[in-house]
Amino acid sequence: MSPHSLHKAHGAPHRRSVALFGGTFDPIHSGHIAVAQAAQKRFHLDSIYFIPSSRPPHKTKLALTPFLHRYAMVALGCTDHAGFHPSTAEAPPEGAATHVFYTVDTVRRFHREHPEDRLFFILGADQFLEIPTWKNYEGLMDSCNFIIASRPGFRLDALRLVIPPEKLGRTASNDPNTIVLRKSVVHLLTTVSSHISSTEIRHRLESGQTIHGLVPARVEEYILEQALYR
Repeated sequence: MSPHSLHKAHGAPHRRSVALFGGTFDPIHSGHIAVAQAAQKRFHLDSIYFIPSSRPPHKTKLALTPFLHRYAMVALGCTDHAGFHPSTAEAPPEGAATHVFYTVDTVRRFHREHPEDRLFFILGADQFLEIPTWKNYEGLMDSCNFIIASRPGFRLDALRLVIPPEKLGRTASNDPNTIVLRKSVVHLLTTVSSHISSTEIRHRLESGQTIHGLVPARVEEYILEQALYR
């Protein structure tokens, strides 16, 4: 198995429920952890793989912290949580500073390596609303279930607007926070909301303010030791 595999084979006797959580994680913060914990509890997830992006297609002009630092912070953020794992699935190829990866390709790769796993993809509500701009988003909607972390006041109907009508299932769900598609399911996660953002954390560090409590303690220690975002 390649060093960039999403995870190691465990040979589990049951069909695992697994979530992929992608993002720049620049840096990973307490809001990310809270969303993952809420998803893990609600959907009985065996594993959640945090996948730092090398270069998100929609953020090509964003100046990102080097991948190795962001991966290290993700690894530290996962340390104290059973079932949380850092992933190098979107690490840049050797010798490349960055490389564009597409979610649909990452998901398909996971399916090839672990075809028996039940797969979820975690993302924020604002990100899902932009999904029609993603590469082969219709194929992506067929390839995994979605867990959408909502913000206060967000309505499920907003998600329906970006789903092609032909993708909708023939039967409705009894769960008011679920949209049934023909080949997958979209779940709205309403049990957690966070106003923390990586942008705010970077700004606070740039201005010399504390970030205590906004990021996991190990991540805060790493940021200060490495003098990141100064």
